[in-house]
Amino acid sequence: MNVYSHTGEPEAGFDPLLGWGCGHVNFEPLIQSTLFKSADDGSIISDLATDYSVSPDGKTWTVNIREDVEFTDGEKLTAEDVAFTFNTAVGSNSELDMSNLENAIAINDTTVEFKLKEPQSSFIWRLRYVGIVPEHAYKKESYGSHPIGSGPYKFIQWDKGQQAIFEFNEDYYGQKPYFKKITMLFLDKDTAFAAAKSGKVDIAEIEINNANQTIDGYDLISLPSARAFGVSFPMQSDTGKKSLDGDPIGNNVTADIAIRKALNTGIDRKAILEGVLYGKGDVEYTGVDQREFGNPEAKINGSNLEEARKILDDAGWKDSDGDGIREKNGTDAEFDLYYSSADQTRQALSVAVSEQALKLGIKINLVGTNWDEIYANQYSSAVLYAYSSVDTFNLYMQYHSKEADDTYRNPGLYSNPVVDGYLESALRSADQEQATKYWQLAAYDGNTGYGPAGDASWLWLVTLDYLYAVDETLDTGTPQKNSGSDILGNIYEWTRTDATGST
Repeated sequence: MNVYSHTGEPEAGFDPLLGWGCGHVNFEPLIQSTLFKSADDGSIISDLATDYSVSPDGKTWTVNIREDVEFTDGEKLTAEDVAFTFNTAVGSNSELDMSNLENAIAINDTTVEFKLKEPQSSFIWRLRYVGIVPEHAYKKESYGSHPIGSGPYKFIQWDKGQQAIFEFNEDYYGQKPYFKKITMLFLDKDTAFAAAKSGKVDIAEIEINNANQTIDGYDLISLPSARAFGVSFPMQSDTGKKSLDGDPIGNNVTADIAIRKALNTGIDRKAILEGVLYGKGDVEYTGVDQREFGNPEAKINGSNLEEARKILDDAGWKDSDGDGIREKNGTDAEFDLYYSSADQTRQALSVAVSEQALKLGIKINLVGTNWDEIYANQYSSAVLYAYSSVDTFNLYMQYHSKEADDTYRNPGLYSNPVVDGYLESALRSADQEQATKYWQLAAYDGNTGYGPAGDASWLWLVTLDYLYAVDETLDTGTPQKNSGSDILGNIYEWTRTDATGST
C-alpha cells in the first residue's frame, strides 16, 4: 500500500525521543508501541500498559505493562526499556514537554514508577504518545535511521527525501493489520494530489481548496480534528509596558470586554466555515468544543448582529461622526490583526473576520507577515492562531496568567485568578474525571471563565477537517474521533475491498 505521508518526512528519522509520533501533530508511530493509545471514540485505552494508578498527591504514577512483548530484534521489552525511554526523553529535544518528570524507575520487569516534580493530570498524554525504544539498541546518533521497536510494523528502509518502507511485525502482540507492507511517500500536498489523480497512491492528504474536486477511482474523506483557528485578543490596556524582549504590551480597544463580546456574538461562524473551508470542519466557540474536556455552557449564541450592536451601544461605543467606525472617549474601535502570510487559510479567515467586523462598526486592519513579526506584536495586536488542543496541558499554558515571555502561549496575557485556580486544580487532580470538571469550569463556571460566555478572551472561529483522497477500494474503517491528522491511527482496521465491497 502506498500512502502519502501527511506528517512530513522526519528530519531526525523515526526516533520518538526526537519527535517521531509525538511532536506538534501527534500520530501513530507504526514502529514503536506506546503505553496507551486512542480508541475510536477518542478515549485513552491501554496498549503496552495493562493498568495504572496515581498516588493521592498526584506525583507518583505507577504503570503496569504486558509481559509478552518483544522488540523486532527478538529482545524482550521490559519496564527497564520504558524507564529508559522516558528518562532519556527528559533531556532530548522532543517537542513533547517532559520537564515535569523527575525520573522513571523500573520496579520490576512489568512495573514502572514515574515520579513527577508537580502533580500533572495531563501526564497521561505523555504516556499516550511516546513510543518505547530498546535500551540495549538505542543510540541517539543512529537510532532514527535504523529504528527497532515493538509496534505493528518494522522498519525496512528509508530513502531520504523520497520514501520509507515498513513491513508487518509478525511478532506483534496486538490486533493484526490487514496490510503487510506500507510505503510512506514524502510529497508536498500539490504533488500528492497529482499522484492521486494519476492513481499512484492509495491515500493523499489534500489542500482545503481542492475540497470540491473529484478524482476518478477515489473517495474524498473528511476527518474532524482538534485543530481550532481563532483570534487572540490582547487583554491588557496600553500603559506603555514592554515584554521581556522589549515588545509592546496592551491594546485599549481589545482590552474592552464589550469589543470582545460583540465580536464573539456578531461574527457568523457558519458563514466563515462554508465560505473559507467549504464546510469541511465545524464552528468553534471555546477552542476545545470538540474535546471531552470542552464546556458547552461556555458557548454563546453567535451570528446575532443586533445583540452585538447593543453590547457596543451599551458600553459607549458609538459612531458619532458617521464614518462607519465606532468610537469611545476619542478612541476608534480599530485594531490590527496579524496572520502568517505563508498560510492561505489563515489569510482567508482573517479577511472574513475583518469584513464581518465592519458590519458592527469595528475596523480590523490586516497584517500578513512572518512569525518573528507576529510574535513581536502578539501582546499589543490580535493574531490569527491555530491550536491543536489534544493535550489538556495546552489549556493550562494558554489561559493561566503569565509574564510576557515572548512565546505564543497565552499571547493575549489573559489573567483571571478564578480561572487560574480551576486550571491549577485540574492539573493537580489525581483523578481524570475530576480534572475534566475543573478544565470545564475554567472555560465557564456560570459567572466567569476564559470562554465567550465569560471573559471572551479569544474569538474562536472554526475547527478544520483534514481532507484525504482515498482509493475507493480501500476501507479505512471507523476513524478515531478528532483524529484529523492521524489517519493511520486505526491502521489495524484497514482492509482492501473489491468492486462489490467484499474483502
